[in-house]
Amino acid sequence: MEIDRALPHWPQVAAEIRRRVQDGVYRAGKRLPGTVAFAAEFDVSQSTAARAVASLRAEGLVYVVSGRGSFVADGVN
Repeated sequence: MEIDRALPHWPQVAAEIRRRVQDGVYRAGKRLPGTVAFAAEFDVSQSTAARAVASLRAEGLVYVVSGRGSFVADGVN
C-alpha cells in the first residue's frame, strides 16, 4: 500500500490494517506485527504506526497485552 503523503498518515495505516483484519490476513486472537514493523512497511514513523494501532484499539478491533503486543480481538473476522 502506498501512503498518500498529502493526507494524514495514521488513518491510512489504520485503514489498511483494518482491511487486513477484515480480509483474514490477521486472524482473531493472533498477534499483529509491532509498530516498528508497520513503520518500516508503510514508511512512516513509529509514533504514526502506534497511533494507527491505538485507533484500532479504541474501535475494539485490537487489544493490547502489556509486554506481549497487540492482538486481533475475538469475533472480528
